[in-house]
Amino acid sequence: MIDLRFLRENPEAVKENIRKKFQEHKLPLVDEVIELDAQARAAQKEADELRAGKNRLSKQIGALMAQGKKEEAEEVKAKVNANAARLEELQRQEKELGEKVTKIMMTIPNIIDPSVPIGKDDSCNVEIEKFGEPLVPDFEIPYHTEIMERFDGIDLDAAGKVAGNGFYYLMGDIARLHSAVISYARDFMIDRGFTYCIPPFMIRSNVVTGVMSFEEMDAMMYKMEGEDLYLIGTSEHSMIGKFIDTINDEEKLPYTLTSYSPCFRKEKGAHGIEERGVYRIHQFEKQEMIVVCRPEESKMWYDRLWQNTVDLFRSLDIPVRTLECCSGDLADLKVKSCDVEAWSPRQKKYFEVGSCSNLGDAQARRLKIRVKGADGKKYFAHTLNNTVVAPPRMLIAFLENNLNEDGSVKIPAVLQPYMGGKEKLIPKN
Repeated sequence: MIDLRFLRENPEAVKENIRKKFQEHKLPLVDEVIELDAQARAAQKEADELRAGKNRLSKQIGALMAQGKKEEAEEVKAKVNANAARLEELQRQEKELGEKVTKIMMTIPNIIDPSVPIGKDDSCNVEIEKFGEPLVPDFEIPYHTEIMERFDGIDLDAAGKVAGNGFYYLMGDIARLHSAVISYARDFMIDRGFTYCIPPFMIRSNVVTGVMSFEEMDAMMYKMEGEDLYLIGTSEHSMIGKFIDTINDEEKLPYTLTSYSPCFRKEKGAHGIEERGVYRIHQFEKQEMIVVCRPEESKMWYDRLWQNTVDLFRSLDIPVRTLECCSGDLADLKVKSCDVEAWSPRQKKYFEVGSCSNLGDAQARRLKIRVKGADGKKYFAHTLNNTVVAPPRMLIAFLENNLNEDGSVKIPAVLQPYMGGKEKLIPKN
């Protein structure tokens, strides 16, 4: 959510930003907010004048009563009562207008960074850099569920009976590999100075609307019936929520946290052939990283965050690339974002395995995450988040890139301690 004062003073800049995000239907909202805000400020000004007048008239009534001028005092009392009715009406107007302004402001997209490429959708995203050599072996690589089935490592049929489509049972070595990757990612981030955290897996609605746009909320979140609670779609939600309504000492920043959680998502939309199996699912686990920092440091942390993911995947012998998200592919709260994509030797292309985002002060403004500077002045923090690793999707990249011609899967050296010292997995089928 952008600063209301900025919108008031720079309406054309806000409109141009909306055009860059190809959301022309939101252009009228800028003028609507300006008009509603003007009405709210006018109501507030009149209300303040009436409050000041009430104090003045109350003193006048006391003076008149002391002088025995009861009749004149009663006339002033009548005026006070009339003003009180008007003040009550103005307070109601202030509240209603303020709520309308806030609701609209939460749908106006954040100002994107000047470096963001302009494009309508993800087809306009721009490759930044490749890391590692993408190879295609001279033997056929099966679909990821077929690889897992060779190890008796997945049961989609039973999961379908228990929970429906979009769920899975991971078994044996594949389940152990899943947990090993999560544990390795945890320790990888701890070694890079991040504080490990296990957060709540449910959050209240005020946190949901604080960390994401209404469109994202509708597309992703599962609500608990009869409760003001939502299952998290990523631990970023509850991790950023941890700082709601706080004033943080500037000298203690940045807060760098890495968190584990299960994640739950509706995953609305078409599911193509490459999104079967464990690619697009309703439940998965993830290691996440978030940063709460000073505004002038957020660009530096953005580059550090995506580099962490690149380094982790390369340590597992998986080629990756970074992809700059264009303006039309950015969620409304994001200033800048890039995807980390892993190489799929089976598909002979890259696919998304993580996303890094700088949200500026948008989340902090919604959740009132403030910083107290050395001069005593308060300002909004900047927040960032990035995927460390999200199996089981990451397992697709791991299995394809570490598959041997005989059907075995090699275990990179860094992962072997988490796999009981195993150097490879041997298929059972």
